[in-house]
Amino acid sequence: MMRIDILTLFPGMFDGPLAHGVVGRAIGRGLLEVSPLDIRQFATDRHRSVDDYPYGGGPGMVMMPGPIFAAVESLALPEGTPVILMSPQGRVFSQQVARDLAAQPRLVLICGHYEGVDERVREHLVTDEISIGDYVLSGGEIPAMAVTDAVARLLPGAMDEQSGLEESHASGLLEYPQYTRPASFRGWEVPPILLSGNHGEVAKWRRLQALRRTFERRPELLDGAPLSVKERELVRQWQEGN
Repeated sequence: MMRIDILTLFPGMFDGPLAHGVVGRAIGRGLLEVSPLDIRQFATDRHRSVDDYPYGGGPGMVMMPGPIFAAVESLALPEGTPVILMSPQGRVFSQQVARDLAAQPRLVLICGHYEGVDERVREHLVTDEISIGDYVLSGGEIPAMAVTDAVARLLPGAMDEQSGLEESHASGLLEYPQYTRPASFRGWEVPPILLSGNHGEVAKWRRLQALRRTFERRPELLDGAPLSVKERELVRQWQEGN
């Protein structure tokens, strides 16, 4: 079983996400344990303060190091456990990062808030910082949910293995177009190849569509995608407008 400890000021935010979907199924099957931990429990004053004004002045408040350190230390973590700060300054989360994290038996995710955390948390406590994109959120809870969901999907038995392999980014490409019933909807037809029953030709069509969609929408992904020589040549032709 994998365990993810989430240090947060708002543990109630995780009640819904942890009860449904792939994460809920992974927990229900005994594959994953997710434990939100309220950082305020480790405040030392009667007001349960977890933030204070920044030295040197400036807007906003900064999360104090004491409660965060105490919360992490209360977990008695095995040596080598990743302690990850959800931060806009971190490396960008990706499917490969999710795979790396899913290989760990335990993770700790720290949800920042306000103007961020005391720098000593970065320097002396966390082992990694992760961002889910170049935009601003109110705190690290939603990024922590995203990381937990992406990791849970990769745990053996959490979902259908073939389904996971064919999703966007799993193979290095965006996913091919999907269709379902009816075959004709408001005059828009499902591509005939998908109705042919020829699984080999369907697989070829899907691969080509995934390659084309990635070229059109996220061409930078093609640099690291596992493409055949023929596919590389096809991409080159598209780039040249042939």
